[in-house]
Amino acid sequence: MKTVRLGDQVVGSRKPVLIVAEIGINHNGNLEIAKRLIDVARLAGCNAVKFQKRTPDLCVPPDQKKKKRDTPWGYISYLEYHEKIEFGLKEYREIDKYCKNHGIAWFASCWDKPSIDFMEQFAPICYKVPSAMLTDAELLKHFRKTGRPIILSTGMSTMKQIKSAVNLLDTKKLIITHSTSTYPCPPEELNLQMIQTLKRKFACPIGYSGHEVGLPTTVAAVALGARFIERHITLDRTMWGTDQSASIEPGGLIRLVKYIRVVERALGDGIKKVYDSERPVMQKLRRTDTL
Repeated sequence: MKTVRLGDQVVGSRKPVLIVAEIGINHNGNLEIAKRLIDVARLAGCNAVKFQKRTPDLCVPPDQKKKKRDTPWGYISYLEYHEKIEFGLKEYREIDKYCKNHGIAWFASCWDKPSIDFMEQFAPICYKVPSAMLTDAELLKHFRKTGRPIILSTGMSTMKQIKSAVNLLDTKKLIITHSTSTYPCPPEELNLQMIQTLKRKFACPIGYSGHEVGLPTTVAAVALGARFIERHITLDRTMWGTDQSASIEPGGLIRLVKYIRVVERALGDGIKKVYDSERPVMQKLRRTDTL
């Protein structure tokens, strides 16, 4: 299997799992909340944090723009809501500075071409293709033009669509993440065996982007071969926002990182051996050796 370098870490077989805390839009347009979430990810031992970048006027469907919804800013249109939660140049300059000062990498999933162009000024370690944009050929080509590593999320996609998307990207700089785009996702729809399927189909590192409640299934993804793990994080799952309920609170994130590190050590290399720690037990309990 090929490896892909993301910043200071190499992702691939027998390499440490790269753990990403997705802040996404759980900051609710508040820079101080974003900084607190960066702190949570850093203290938990995550390798990077991820945001989401959109151009609201391009990404909000025309028939949805004027629809009203209750928000912390009042009863406003869906377009106005997206404009409220979207960070601009001032906020991302502060995020870039804050992450560099605290020694944690950051990047973003981009939903449109202007958002990719905007992010280029920060020289991110990679880009994430959101599951919703997997079938946008022109956007995939724009991602590839940057020359940066790409993480392709595969929620709500068929294998045919995934293969077509992969053919448009540079597989030498590609990580594919299995995902189910339901928030939160019930366990019976996680289909973690797809990690193995993707490993057989594609010669690039395979990861997992989870939207479930709880930690065990994400740890299981590592046992099945995921070398890149991404979970949404929040300060409090009861906070307002569409992704909060499928996110992990600080205490849970600390446990998740710990569990992943234990499991990856426990996986070993698959070569049977007799450990030195077994020899005293062998001498005590094995009475014959005639093989």
